[in-house]
Amino acid sequence: MMKKPAIEFELPTELEAHEPPELRGLRRDQVRLLVLPRNANQPVVHTQFAEIGNYLRAGDLLVVNNSRTLPALLQAHDETGARVEVRLAQRRTESLWDALLLDGRTHIGRSGMRLDFGHDLMAQVAAPNPDLPFLWQVQFNICCKELLNLIYRMGVPIRYSYVAEALPLDLYQTVYAGPPGSVEMVSAGRPFSWELLLNLERRGIHLATISLHTGISSTRDDAIDATYPNYEEEYDLPEATVRAIDSCHEAGGRVIAVGTTVVRTLETVAAQQQGLTAAHGWTRLHIAAGHHLRVVDGLLTGMHEPESSHLDLLSAFIEPERLKAVYLQAIERQYLWHEFGDMNLII
Repeated sequence: MMKKPAIEFELPTELEAHEPPELRGLRRDQVRLLVLPRNANQPVVHTQFAEIGNYLRAGDLLVVNNSRTLPALLQAHDETGARVEVRLAQRRTESLWDALLLDGRTHIGRSGMRLDFGHDLMAQVAAPNPDLPFLWQVQFNICCKELLNLIYRMGVPIRYSYVAEALPLDLYQTVYAGPPGSVEMVSAGRPFSWELLLNLERRGIHLATISLHTGISSTRDDAIDATYPNYEEEYDLPEATVRAIDSCHEAGGRVIAVGTTVVRTLETVAAQQQGLTAAHGWTRLHIAAGHHLRVVDGLLTGMHEPESSHLDLLSAFIEPERLKAVYLQAIERQYLWHEFGDMNLII
C-alpha cells in the first residue's frame, strides 16, 4: 500500500527548474530565498539567496555536506551484447556498489550478469541487495582511486526528465565539495559562492562540514519509490564539527543544517550515541512531524515535492498545515523546484 503524502499539493510543471541559474543568466547565489520562521508569529520573507546573511546572526553555525558528486550514470553491455544502463546507488566497498540496472525505464538484472563498460572496466552482478531487492550488488574488477578515475572519465551525472539536456559535472558540485561519493547532487549548498561564504565568515557566521554520500532519489518506478522513501546512506561526522557544534550551542548560537542530509546525519548520531560524538556509519533515518530535534535549530533546503521524504523531514521543524500554506504561497509566487531551483531557510 502506498504511503499517502503528509502534505499534498499540485506542482505545476512550469515551476520545475530545467537548468542551473548560471544558464538562466544568474549567479548561483541569485536564486530566490523563502525565509520561514519557526515562530508562527513572525512573517514569511521573500528575498534573494545572496541576502541570507540578513537572516542569520553572529555565532550561528552552518553545517554543510561536503560530499562530491560522481557522474554515476554509466553505460555497459552484458554478455549477450545488450545495452544496460547502470545507475550507481551506493558504494559498499572499494569495488562493490549497489546499482540500479535499466533497459530504458524497465528494471533488469540477474545474478551472474557480466557487464563490460569499455576501457578495461568490467563488473559482475552478484545478487540483489537483501533489503532493497530492486538494487543489484555490482562487483567491479578494479577498485579504489583507479575505479573512481574511470567513473569520472566514463560516467555522466544522473538526471531526470525535467532536465532536458546533459550538463557538465561541475554544475552539479558545491564550491566546497570534498570527498567523492554522492551519486546525486548535494543540492542545498549549491547556491553558496565563495564570495558569499567569506562575507558570512566576516559577520561571525561560521562553517563546519559533515560527509553523507547521497543515494539515488528515484528508481524510475513510482510504486517502489513510495514503498522505500529512505535508503541507507554512509556518513562521516568529524571531531572538529562536533566541537564546533558544542561551542556554538554553548555560546547561544544556532546550528543550521544545510540540507536534509545534514539533519539526518546529526540526528542519527545524537540518537545512537545519546549525545554528539565523532562517528562514521550508515543511516536510513526517516524524520517526520513529531520528531524531537536534538541538535539542529534551523534548516536551509530546496523546495520539495509532496511525495518526497524530504518534505516529511521539514514537518519536524514546521507543523504540516503551516508548511503547506507557505508552499502554496511559493507556488503563487512562481518559486522554482528541484536541485537547480530556489531555496527555503527555516529558522
